[in-house]
Amino acid sequence: MSTATLARTRSPLIDWLAITALMLGIFAIVTSEILPIGLLTAIGADFGISDGTTGLTMSLPGIVAAVAAPVVTLTTARLDRRMMLCVLMAVLAVADVLAATATSYWVMLASRVLVGLTIGGFWSIGAGLAGRLVPPHAVGTATAVIFSAVPLGSVLGVPAGTFIGDLAGWRTAFWVLAALAVVVLVALLVLLPPLPAHQVTSLRVLLDLLRSRGAAVALVATFLIVLAHFGTYTYVTPFLQDVTGLAPAAVSAVLLAYGVAGIAGNFLAGKATATRLRAAYATAGALIAAATLLLPSIGGTAVGAVVLLMVWGVAYGGVPVCSQASFMTAAPHAPEAATVVFTSAFQATFALGAFLGGRVVDAFSVSAVMVCGGLVALLMVVALWALRR
Repeated sequence: MSTATLARTRSPLIDWLAITALMLGIFAIVTSEILPIGLLTAIGADFGISDGTTGLTMSLPGIVAAVAAPVVTLTTARLDRRMMLCVLMAVLAVADVLAATATSYWVMLASRVLVGLTIGGFWSIGAGLAGRLVPPHAVGTATAVIFSAVPLGSVLGVPAGTFIGDLAGWRTAFWVLAALAVVVLVALLVLLPPLPAHQVTSLRVLLDLLRSRGAAVALVATFLIVLAHFGTYTYVTPFLQDVTGLAPAAVSAVLLAYGVAGIAGNFLAGKATATRLRAAYATAGALIAAATLLLPSIGGTAVGAVVLLMVWGVAYGGVPVCSQASFMTAAPHAPEAATVVFTSAFQATFALGAFLGGRVVDAFSVSAVMVCGGLVALLMVVALWALRR
């Protein structure tokens, strides 16, 4: 029985539950990747290392994911996609358990390698499956639901994980994520139909995409804004504790406010990308630049820090949406290839930002890294303006 015939025999409710399972899978992955942001100080204290060194827990998954996205997608291109997604979700559960039980920092880093492998494979494969699960007229909505996991994981995962870590220890937060990964694995097994290889993404398709001018512009913008964001946001918890002087519980509340603002930014950007993609992208970059540049001076007070973090949240909530839309616009004929390039570019820069930010923090201060990130965000806005034609 073909995939199309099978789709017609399935209930629409089951199809949308399958879409939701994919969304929850990406949510679990994104949250696992960025959870150390809110727990950075606690993890570092447990292993007796600096905040900058602890930042490797952020950069390592990005490095692995940047390589895994094309490698996993290309090498498994002819395998059933349902099987691949289930295997990758099982790997994520193992990674989170390993982090929760880590007896040394090296074990913790090993768990982060597995997280990176899952990111690169699951994100690249799962994000392009909407067209195989729902009717053509619903593909746009289904794709939006799947990708909503990216900002939701970014803006809600960290505050929730930080809150759990404050209540019961940072290891408990990883246990909770391991449990979520198992639930998603079961949901994928139950809800997804067999998904044999359909449109195989080849190396030639990827290379052709990278040669296009649209992809080049998307790469430049993504590199600069993701570098600026993760070079600074990775160390926002030490900033709020050391500079603003907030208690851990108050930091969780501020990050929650950031998360709520990020959800709003996601929906605002989602609407704007349909007609004014570049303007929405540049606006997000400008707001991130303003927030990070002003934090060292205004963020010394609780009110100032909260206001600037909410501005930052609105801005970053739109970044993944704008970045993904930029790559999809550059290659509407090859959505899986566009998603692979987007994933690799985003994750590689994510890793570089977290790493370079850590070097600045250790050499200077958390205030210095905010200024550096703000300047890079401004450079992104200038680059988009210069490449507007």
